[in-house]
Amino acid sequence: MTALRQSAIAELERVPEDKLAAIIQFINNLMKENETKERGWDLEQFIMPPTERGQSADAYVRELRDNDRF
Repeated sequence: MTALRQSAIAELERVPEDKLAAIIQFINNLMKENETKERGWDLEQFIMPPTERGQSADAYVRELRDNDRF
């Protein structure tokens, strides 16, 4: 058994029982990706839509700085 595998097993032993189902699902998705060569994760779900403040961050920071000098 490799050191990496031993380390992974040791980490899994520390995981609470109620979290194991999520880890097993994650591992199954990884294995499925290797077999089908398809990306199984939808990374678009983690992208937040841009906000008005984010689009004009320089002006916002400048406004904060200017209003700080009263």
